[in-house]
Amino acid sequence: MGHDPLSSLPHGLSFRFVDRILELTPGKRVVALKNVTLNDPNLQGHFPGNPLMPGVLLVEAMVQTAGLLLPEGSSAVLAQIKEARFRRPVVPGDQVRIEAERGGGLGMLHRFTVRAGVAGDPVAEAEVVLAITAPADGGS
Repeated sequence: MGHDPLSSLPHGLSFRFVDRILELTPGKRVVALKNVTLNDPNLQGHFPGNPLMPGVLLVEAMVQTAGLLLPEGSSAVLAQIKEARFRRPVVPGDQVRIEAERGGGLGMLHRFTVRAGVAGDPVAEAEVVLAITAPADGGS
């Protein structure tokens, strides 16, 4: 039974911002974790003496989480970010809980509501649209 949903992400390990899946309802909803550590390479220069996870990488983590809900075998790119809001910085030691829910879709475009939180407090949310660039085996 050993299919690991994280293996479906096309990102190399150095650019993967999802560490673990907590819940997965295929095609509908996923909850994932990202552990932020001082050893994360992107924190070394952002900012020296006051490290925090760049907002763009927090969005990337939310988009990667949403990508776990795409049809197996498909590839997609980020097409749109709407209504992104950042509530507080994410710093080393934080465990970011990321939730993605699939909304509607039209053709190759898929809309998701994504949220990130730390210790029950919201840190970011957005609506993102992913465009499938290579359909799953067998078509649509």
